Amino acid sequence: MLTNGDRSGVGAAAVGVAALGVGEAIAATRGGSLIDTVGRALIDAVPVPVVEAAVAMSGRHDKVVTRFGVAAGVVVGAVGLGALPERLRTPVAMASGAGAAALATRLSARSTSTVAGAVAAAGVLAAGLRRRPHGLLGALGWLATGAGMFAAAYTLQHDLDRKQDNDIRRIGPMGALGVVPQDGLEDEPGLSPLVTAAHRMYVADVNLRPPRIDPAHWRLSVTGKVAHPLRLTLHELAEDAVEFDAVMVCIHNHPGAGRAGNGRWFGVPLSDLLKHAIPESDATRLVTRAIDGYTISLPIEPLRSGEWPGYVVIGMNGEPLTPAHGFPARVFVPGLYGQYTGAKWLGELELTDDTHVDYWPRRGWPAGPLWITPQARIDVTAPGRIAAGITTIAGVAWAPPHGVAGVEVRIDEGDWHPADLATELAPAAWRRWRTAVELSPGEHRIQARAISRSGEVQEGRHRPSFPTGPSGYHTITVHA
Repeated sequence: MLTNGDRSGVGAAAVGVAALGVGEAIAATRGGSLIDTVGRALIDAVPVPVVEAAVAMSGRHDKVVTRFGVAAGVVVGAVGLGALPERLRTPVAMASGAGAAALATRLSARSTSTVAGAVAAAGVLAAGLRRRPHGLLGALGWLATGAGMFAAAYTLQHDLDRKQDNDIRRIGPMGALGVVPQDGLEDEPGLSPLVTAAHRMYVADVNLRPPRIDPAHWRLSVTGKVAHPLRLTLHELAEDAVEFDAVMVCIHNHPGAGRAGNGRWFGVPLSDLLKHAIPESDATRLVTRAIDGYTISLPIEPLRSGEWPGYVVIGMNGEPLTPAHGFPARVFVPGLYGQYTGAKWLGELELTDDTHVDYWPRRGWPAGPLWITPQARIDVTAPGRIAAGITTIAGVAWAPPHGVAGVEVRIDEGDWHPADLATELAPAAWRRWRTAVELSPGEHRIQARAISRSGEVQEGRHRPSFPTGPSGYHTITVHA
């Protein structure tokens, strides 16, 4: 049986759900989200070790976990407010709303509606907690209000997403749509595709929701220390774009993990853009800036000379980029970890000096850039029980930008034996491999390692992602 205190807590929680629902519905009228804004603020504020632990535990579900954590925090906060003396509830609730509104102003691309949502949520919270609802019917009424508001917010967001998807589809192909490359290992079941589909490519960024961008009004500005500033449309970029194949790897991709994918990209070489803009003599850094202000900067000289083949990417696998992957444009330098290769939802390229400080160095990561190390992943022969005898082992390996020279496999800490390599798609792309080994009955540990054309051999010692990227062999255990 619920005590009076329990009923008060349930009622306060129900008011919290309703307040958050109202805030989300109002923010969604212009595409904003109160939950996502608060979630982004938490990501920006918490220490890097906490972020690393959260990424390790949640994996690809990090955005869902963050949203759930924000919503749960608001509900718990409402219960805490309900326990305060009545004279304190309203000022504390309104102060919380003012804080959320300030965050929205600083972080949200739809700050007007998000600020309004924060203020409205605070007002609903203060009004609902003024007398702390006790009855079950009262709590259910507040919960129903919250559910209805969340449903309205979801409908608004869905309609806006559908409109942007239609706008993107009208753009047309970006590259050789429908051309499927082959490397000779198409007959191996369970092996990763040579080119990763857009919906299977990993997504990693600090935004909980991609910003919505109208391609008809979007422009890429090239500004700063240049003789000729540029302002380019998507169509103008497409006229000078080329296709290239390259693997993209997240700095959180531990051996054997899925935060890596191989794409056929369509983009304009940064060397061409720099040639047209003509950097001034004291320009040393190229700041890649997303429309929300997030920045990553790169040294100009290796990009200008072509030593680093960087691109402003506008297409993937023959189609425009999806919103999750940075539509309408992102910067990509094959061989650099995704965290260092450039911003998604690109709005500006600014040429500046060395005084600029990026997002991640402010958080404690090295200024970089950090290069991807050789890695081999085992796709075929999953952990578990298999038949003894001849067994096929296959997977993918990468060592951009130089390319994979070899892949080796060993069983139970024995000698390393070379695997057969498929035809190389491009040095910066991943390369598929396959071999056959004989397993006697019993338990066996299988490991694989990659060797780069530069002579670098994959490091076997385990190292966490922070601060220079992970290392170690992908190891699986099987019972023959």
